[in-house]
Amino acid sequence: MARIIAIDYGTKRTGIAITDELQMIASGLTTVETKKLMPFLKEYFQKEQVEAMVIGEPKRMNNEASDVEAHIIRFRESVLKTFPDLKIIRQDERFTSKMAFQTMIDSGIGKKKRQNKALVDQISATIILQDYLYNK
Repeated sequence: MARIIAIDYGTKRTGIAITDELQMIASGLTTVETKKLMPFLKEYFQKEQVEAMVIGEPKRMNNEASDVEAHIIRFRESVLKTFPDLKIIRQDERFTSKMAFQTMIDSGIGKKKRQNKALVDQISATIILQDYLYNK
C-alpha cells in the first residue's frame, strides 16, 4: 500500500506527517518553510509512494473558514496540477495546535522545546492525520 501524507498548512511554516505503508500509524515527518513546500513534496514523492494527502481545514468556532483558507485553496490547486492522481482530503483541524501543545506537555517536553513552533506544526499535522485515520 501507499502512504498518506498530512499537511498542517501555514503561511510561514507547514507541518507534515505521514503514515506507515499499511496506513495504520501516523508519525510526524518534518516542518518546512511553506515557500519550500512544493519542492519538498516533489522530492518526497519521488522516493515514496503516496496515494492521498490530508490537508487541514482551519475553521472558526462559527464554522466559517479562517483567513488562511484562501492560501490553502491555492496550494491545493497547485498540488492537483502537479500530482493529478493524488487524492486530496480535507480534515477539520480545529484545536489541533492546542492539542499538540498539550501533547508536548504530557510527553514531558521541556518549556524551551515547547516554544518551538515548528514542532507544534509537525505534531498538529500528526493529529490531523490520526483523526483522518480514525474516522475513515
